[in-house]
Amino acid sequence: MTTIIGVRFKTGGKMYYFDPQDTAVTAGTGVIVETARGLEYGECVQGNTEVPDQTVVQPLKRMVRVATDADRKTLARNKKRADEAFVICKRKIEERGLEMNLVTAECTFDMNKMLFYFTADGRVDFRELVKDLASVFRTRIELRQIGVRDEAKMIGGLGTCGRELCCCSYLEDFHPVSINMAKDQNLSLNPAKISGVCGRLMCCLKYEHEAYAELQKVTPKLGSVVDTPEGRGKVISAQMLRGTCKVQLDESPDHTLTEFQCADCCVVKGACRNRQNAAAMAEERRKREEQAAAERAAKEMQEMPSAEQPESAASQNGQPAEGAAAPRRRRRRGGRRRHKPAGAGGGQENAPAQPEAPQE
Repeated sequence: MTTIIGVRFKTGGKMYYFDPQDTAVTAGTGVIVETARGLEYGECVQGNTEVPDQTVVQPLKRMVRVATDADRKTLARNKKRADEAFVICKRKIEERGLEMNLVTAECTFDMNKMLFYFTADGRVDFRELVKDLASVFRTRIELRQIGVRDEAKMIGGLGTCGRELCCCSYLEDFHPVSINMAKDQNLSLNPAKISGVCGRLMCCLKYEHEAYAELQKVTPKLGSVVDTPEGRGKVISAQMLRGTCKVQLDESPDHTLTEFQCADCCVVKGACRNRQNAAAMAEERRKREEQAAAERAAKEMQEMPSAEQPESAASQNGQPAEGAAAPRRRRRRGGRRRHKPAGAGGGQENAPAQPEAPQE
């Protein structure tokens, strides 16, 4: 077991473990600790506590001392310098014409480094800006590009609920939020209603997502066919948090809705979701097919030639009717007209006339 204290440097920031050096520290006490960027002033949010060695990242940074009145005055002086540095950096950015939005500025407790946080749409070449700031403040300058969520966490504000933003009040880390979380909770997909002040999806969409994911397993989907204590019907609406759903029963008059508990409804697998209209749709489809078949038959009768249509009993026996002309031979489609060979079938009636030989 290792004895640690929890220290937080910003309101709503992440808590870090430090070695108290055998000093009893209570929550709410200011301390001076060693960090990767030098000495820093922080607030103890967790007193001396023993934790397993696996939860501590070695080597553990140590606490230098408990903050004194002089340390608090130094902290106030550093904040004033950071505010002045913010104004100067803002002016330098405008002079250089850089496409970047300065968010905040801060300096370490021992003034060994000044940090400037900014947002930008893409990469920004700020090398000349760093030289200008270094010539003014005579210390190390560091510029960090952050995202819009980090910007909201640093600046703070009020959400649509009227309370302080979660990210700047108690959230230590940002968790991924997807649009599927809003769909599972049956929320409006209007971006203006599900987005925070940062322009991204609200972090609170994740709070109830696990509960909705569990309720979806026992709640029938809209349009599904279910068996209820009063008969079979179709689900019209569902209230996942209340555990109820409204069903339109097949035998209900005037299509009224009946409310049931989701636990009392059994989903019928493979059933038609529009079951009530299935019989009417099948009857209409059958009538359409019959009408199409009748139209097809009538069209074929119209296209049939007169020679193939029955005229009389005599014609059916192969004897043409009295005074009726012989039927014309039908031309084969897609082929050439057949010519009778010469000398066949009674001579050449249609052959061109040959000139007569002169008489001697």
